[in-house]
Amino acid sequence: MQPVDIGRLIAVGDPRLSPDAATVAFTVTTIDLDANEYRSALWIAAVDGSDGGPRAFTSGEHKDSTPRWSPDGRTIAFMRREQDSTETKVCVIPAGGGEARTLLTWKDEVSDLAWSPDGARLAFLARDRDEERYGQEKEKDQPPRRITRLFSRLDSVGWIGDRPTHLFVIDVDGDGEGAEPLQLTTGEFEDGGLSWSPDGTEIVFASGRHDTWDIDHAVDLYAVDASTPSEPVCLTETGPSYARPSFSPDGSAIAFHRGDERSVPRHVQVGVVDRASGDVRILTATLDRNCAPYPASRGPLWDGQDLLFAVDDSGNAHLYRVSADGSGKPELVVGGDRQVGPIDVAQGTLAYTVTTPTSLPELFVRVDGEERQVTHLGAAFCERVSLVEPERFTATSPDGAEVEAWLMRPVGAEPGRRYPTLLNIHGGPFTQYGNRLFDEFQVQVAAGYAVIYSNPRGSSGYSEAWGRAIRGATTTDDPGSGWGGVDYDDLMAVVDEAISRFDVVDPDRLGVLGGSYGGYMTSWIIGHTDRFKAAVSERACNNLLTMEHSSDIAGAFRLEIGVGHLDDPEEYLRQSPITYVREMRTPLLILHSENDLRCAIEQAEDLFVALRLLGRTPEFLRFPGESHELSRSGAPKHRVQRMEAILDFFDRHL
Repeated sequence: MQPVDIGRLIAVGDPRLSPDAATVAFTVTTIDLDANEYRSALWIAAVDGSDGGPRAFTSGEHKDSTPRWSPDGRTIAFMRREQDSTETKVCVIPAGGGEARTLLTWKDEVSDLAWSPDGARLAFLARDRDEERYGQEKEKDQPPRRITRLFSRLDSVGWIGDRPTHLFVIDVDGDGEGAEPLQLTTGEFEDGGLSWSPDGTEIVFASGRHDTWDIDHAVDLYAVDASTPSEPVCLTETGPSYARPSFSPDGSAIAFHRGDERSVPRHVQVGVVDRASGDVRILTATLDRNCAPYPASRGPLWDGQDLLFAVDDSGNAHLYRVSADGSGKPELVVGGDRQVGPIDVAQGTLAYTVTTPTSLPELFVRVDGEERQVTHLGAAFCERVSLVEPERFTATSPDGAEVEAWLMRPVGAEPGRRYPTLLNIHGGPFTQYGNRLFDEFQVQVAAGYAVIYSNPRGSSGYSEAWGRAIRGATTTDDPGSGWGGVDYDDLMAVVDEAISRFDVVDPDRLGVLGGSYGGYMTSWIIGHTDRFKAAVSERACNNLLTMEHSSDIAGAFRLEIGVGHLDDPEEYLRQSPITYVREMRTPLLILHSENDLRCAIEQAEDLFVALRLLGRTPEFLRFPGESHELSRSGAPKHRVQRMEAILDFFDRHL
């Protein structure tokens, strides 16, 4: 696979079954490299394969997303964004085909869509922007922003303090485009997730609406009248972080995801709250796995009296089932060495996407326990580029911990010949590498590199203790080694094991790279060892002390480090790569996006300036107009240029 092959990637996503479970609608996303754009279309397919195979349902000229079947199965609602437009259209189209009808053109982002049980209305979440500001053609004509909360902007989204996400409802059979939706929530709060009650009288959603929501990060579940603006009613006790609520079929309970931002990382759990009493029951504590794989897509789904949900597990993403009454333990439904993506269920039929290390996301259905692959849209691409299967191995860290890792051999590797080798480090840190197609690894092995990757302590996919092992050493709640502690030991053990186990790994030509937390670890590593001959540190947090106030999630790092930066700045500096900059002599390429709000560009500038003042020769590549998500969803041409720059740098130094 070459960097330019990014333009040939294709992905199936967001499957939704018709009410009778006979048909599944889904999205297909492609990349137009020449136009430097992403495109997405709605597709449909018969679950039993009787319609001759999947077919496109909308043109694919726009960004069509979020297919949602009406309760009677006759209509599909969806969202459409024109290329280079900030507006979002809410549309409906007959399920049998025909012209789409626009219900609403919204001047900003719409993030969710759900039919009322009677099919007469659609609820949606949308950014409610201040028109006094955003209605001005020139930015210099806008009034000043008044900031009163920590959480006032968001990476890849921008300012949110003056355009919070709120809940709206619109009549489907109204006057068409231009109809005014009914706004159900207001205020300075971010509302997320929505679910109608079965009788259509109320909508439940998640939001932090207490006085200190921006400091403690607690999120509650709320219910609001679906017909008239009213004060939302809080359904949970403030403290944890609730998300993605879903009413049970009889309306007696609401399922949810629940995390706890007061002490991170914690496994996200699945549970239910009784609508009448408010009693909360957690259903997945015995599983000891994270129940909201990144990136989270849907909350727990009701299937009769059971709940279906996804789980991180040793590099895989699996589908589990648990009884909502708490009478049994979670049980595996869909497993294997693969990652199961977004899911849906209707009439006992399951629809979900699947990706493996050598296959792009495709649609699968499961009927009466039998699985069938519905789409093969990425097959031609995967066959064309000679994808490499990873080889799993384990390494033993100095304290005896067993670390799961993988190696990929260079394309066409000759037996007995050693090749330059790249250690890739994932972001997070509470995420995982695993069994999915990762374009970056395939590009690296095609360029003649052996690739090593692993899930050191701090990763998800294993026990909660594994993820919490790198919490700050000074915290009173599960103190750990801090970042750059046992995670560093684990990564070095993985490299040592790969050298001794695989004859393709060249110990004298090692490179290291990673983004976000992976960028942090790359910067940390070259400040603590000279064994790597070159390094690429991308969108890194290099100075945790300044990161704690410059990030869009300012104040969040104290929840993992265990102490505030105002109270113990030295602990932040102890864990910061910039503190060890004098020891950094490894050739370094710094990559960063200029619009990165998660790890601000100053994090890269700090490291570059320090190294240059020390007489070193770092290279600094800045990407204009890009956010923290450059490598995943940045402009296609920038993604290609980024990969080319990484290969060029390692080619020159390894």
